[in-house]
Amino acid sequence: MTEFLMPSLGADMEAGTLVEWKKKPGDQLKPGDIIAEVETQKGLIEIEVFEAGILEDYLIEEGDKVPVGAPMAKLKSEGTPGKIPEKDSETHPIQEKEQATESEGPVPSDSISEETSSKEKSSEEKHRIKASPLARSIAEKNNVDLTSLTGTGEGGAITKVDVEQAMAGEKETPKQSPETAAVKDTVEKKAEQETPSKQVMEPPAPSSKPGQQESIRAAVAAAMSRSNREIPHYYLEKKIDMLAAMSWLKDTNRQREISGRLLPAVLFIKAVAKAIDSTPALNAVWDNGLQLKNEVNIGFVISLRAGGLLVPAIRNADTKNVDEIMTALNDMIPRARALKLRSSELSDSTITITSLGENGAEKVFGVIYPPQVAIVGFGSIVNEPLVHDGMLAVRPVLHVTLAGDHRATDGLTGSRFLEALNNHLQNPEKL
Repeated sequence: MTEFLMPSLGADMEAGTLVEWKKKPGDQLKPGDIIAEVETQKGLIEIEVFEAGILEDYLIEEGDKVPVGAPMAKLKSEGTPGKIPEKDSETHPIQEKEQATESEGPVPSDSISEETSSKEKSSEEKHRIKASPLARSIAEKNNVDLTSLTGTGEGGAITKVDVEQAMAGEKETPKQSPETAAVKDTVEKKAEQETPSKQVMEPPAPSSKPGQQESIRAAVAAAMSRSNREIPHYYLEKKIDMLAAMSWLKDTNRQREISGRLLPAVLFIKAVAKAIDSTPALNAVWDNGLQLKNEVNIGFVISLRAGGLLVPAIRNADTKNVDEIMTALNDMIPRARALKLRSSELSDSTITITSLGENGAEKVFGVIYPPQVAIVGFGSIVNEPLVHDGMLAVRPVLHVTLAGDHRATDGLTGSRFLEALNNHLQNPEKL
């Protein structure tokens, strides 16, 4: 038997609030399964399990706020026997109930059968409704009939949002006569037929609740303050000729459909992952000393439209090709901006990249995200005069910076990394 603990989703996280259990006791678990949703300063995060087993029991309830490292549930490893029922050292509750019934005298059989039938019917109806425990609790407190709702969760399950929307609809919708309702229904159906693209025309829902952006900003502030307080930074910069990389990217994208085209950021990520091979000390964390990491999980800084940053990780970037990295970015960026990331994406980064993209500043000097020991900054690619083969020419240039933790590495290590990065970007076809 093992305990599933509240994971740490970054240096700035101290506690999380359990919003909803996604698995119930007795469910089989496999690595990567989402067991719960937890509210943090960074939004609603899906919490994953990393070992196979069976969910034995909950240790906290939905709505509870618990610190990082606190037990959330009991898990039974595969092959481990379950709970063994205790021997009847005391009177069994069913026996007690039977004895009490006998002492009270005989009960008419008709009333027993009616009561049993009623309970069975109620139990069957309740069992048929697929809803999360939190959704059931809210519905019960507010007298919401779950049988009248359509679930939007996994497998059609009714979620907390479904119940809250139903409650909001009841408050906002005035009572109508049957005639009025019939006329309204006819008008709505006609409008739907005349406007097939209604769903596309509607503005998207906001990605976060009021006050959530302030919470994210506070989390960023806490992490960056800690970084500047604890980490002795050193900075290096290298100017990289991007003509070969941009020419290769242009030729490659010309042969692809629009949806399959690559961005320069993909080359940056892959080049960093390969450069780590020559300087593994940068792919590490500082936790009571330098701890090298075997996996290369590159954190990619994503700016949120309303302000703030999130840094999800592209796991095993060194083993992915450029197409797989592009697919990962296309999946990750929208979820990050909707504040719907998974726990592993926020806790597994081993080195971070910040890229300003087009029309940004020419240089960016990052602040290391603890407990990591390095961050690589990519400015905008701009045309600059550059000497190439003894000739002065205007070429696309990228300014790359490295911020390193001086407790872990020194300038020589950082310089080797930037030189390796440059070599990889000069041969984009090999990335």
